[in-house]
Amino acid sequence: MAVQPDRPTWNKQIEFTLAGIGTAVGLGNVWRFPYLCYRSGGGAFLVPYLFMLVVLGIPLLYMELIVGQYLRKGPVHVLEKVCPLLKGVGMATVAISFIMCTYYNVIITWALYYLFSSFQSPLPWQSCNNTWNRPNCTDHATNSSFSTTASQQFFNHKVLERTSGLEQPGILRWELFLLLVVAWILIYLCIFKGVKSTGKVVYFTALFPYIILLALLINNVQLPGALDGIKFFIVPDWEKLLSVQVWVNAAAQIFNSIGIGFGGLMTMASYNSFNNNVLRDTLTISIINSLTSILAGFVIFSAFGYMSHLQSIPVSELAVDGPGLVFVVYPQAFVTMPLAPLWAIIFFFMLLCLGLDSEFAMVEVMVTSLMDSYGKPILKYFRLKEILVLVVCSAAFLLGIPHVMQFGIYVFQLMDHYTAIVSIIFLAFFEVIAVCWVFGVGRLSDSLIEMTGKPPAMFFKVCWWIICPLLTGVILIFSVIEFKPARYEHYVYPAWAQGVGWIIALASIIWIPLAAIHTLWVLPGSFKERIRRSLTPFGLEKVPVVYPSGSGEIFPDAAVKL
Repeated sequence: MAVQPDRPTWNKQIEFTLAGIGTAVGLGNVWRFPYLCYRSGGGAFLVPYLFMLVVLGIPLLYMELIVGQYLRKGPVHVLEKVCPLLKGVGMATVAISFIMCTYYNVIITWALYYLFSSFQSPLPWQSCNNTWNRPNCTDHATNSSFSTTASQQFFNHKVLERTSGLEQPGILRWELFLLLVVAWILIYLCIFKGVKSTGKVVYFTALFPYIILLALLINNVQLPGALDGIKFFIVPDWEKLLSVQVWVNAAAQIFNSIGIGFGGLMTMASYNSFNNNVLRDTLTISIINSLTSILAGFVIFSAFGYMSHLQSIPVSELAVDGPGLVFVVYPQAFVTMPLAPLWAIIFFFMLLCLGLDSEFAMVEVMVTSLMDSYGKPILKYFRLKEILVLVVCSAAFLLGIPHVMQFGIYVFQLMDHYTAIVSIIFLAFFEVIAVCWVFGVGRLSDSLIEMTGKPPAMFFKVCWWIICPLLTGVILIFSVIEFKPARYEHYVYPAWAQGVGWIIALASIIWIPLAAIHTLWVLPGSFKERIRRSLTPFGLEKVPVVYPSGSGEIFPDAAVKL
């Protein structure tokens, strides 16, 4: 391996581990996991989730960290080297990370709104005696199934001021717009120096949330109805396991939560020391990530039980959906706690920490990929890498503005559905094919031996060669067959909106066929030779050389030897 002397590395290896935990452990653990678990029948979701963690999540994270650390490049150049024909997968990971960072930061914006709103007593979502409340608001137990809690109405009618659908865009929410500016300033200040600054921030942002989650769990289990919510969470409805969608959701959550296919951890691993213990980081990141999701599940479902007690309806009939879950259910629990404003401040500060960690990785994927591909021209034009980071953050900020309009929640849900569920399955499948079958388990094992002196366990080899490719292929097929259009609560997206959703999905997926065509176009030789070269690792680095004697043509080995 030709080590790049000018590539920065983490000051301490623990910084990468914490950054990896921070990247994997994010808002998805306290929002998307409980949400998908709730939609999939509670406890029934845990069975496929844990299964997918063992046979997909851990092996694929191990795979990404190995190639990222060995090749010391971002996802674009890693995929270009391991399989030239599928180099577009690397480009697609950059695209999907950039798309996600444009709307993911909106969650941080909402968290900031709640954080500043928490500096008052009583909390503004504690009662129904506010100008934004509707007649069906309730802050006490009721037999009406049409009632909504004060926290639900605060989110819908005060924070979002949401309209009835995409057909009514409404006006710009200036408070949210300014907070979006603040959120992007925070992101920029944390990452503009690269891993040197990010490595310091993650000491706090990765560890602080666990203290808050444990404190909330201790409080929530004492609330009336909490045990009903926990029972819903841990007791499986076995019939739900017959639904293919539950298994697809579990796989999608593993990909989203750990970050498989997004390129974030692969990018961060490229800044590791060459001999770093990859397996240790893999197990630490993946296991802590899943334990965090399960911990957050206990916290949120105990609050679900309390909400069902307040409204006198079953847990399964609560009206919570999408990101509203984390901004409705958790705040509902605060009003029962002593020093409620203090707990609210700490909690939303925790959400801010969780969001920042994940956002770091998404922005860093774009920045690293641009620097790897066009480093010298960029630095010649922008002078400093910090200016490039500013340009990337500014572009993502502008694309995020529609989310802070009154119809923003519908835009958010549409983008999240077609990016985080539809696109990621495609990307993960082609990444697995490129690395596990084209680059090959043998080369992957040799790379690991060169770095650490130890081969991977047989379990990982079997997963890479057979289980992961076949399982991701099956999931891809069934996700297409069982596909369900996006929705938000009771709102049904019109056909034109679903079309926009597919355009959003194609914005990342389209790079795979386009890059394949480009590879075949630039390679020399007959079509058969081009196909062979495009399916050969480092095929684009093997330049034909004709000996002066005319004795023939050879393809010298690439710079990276296996």
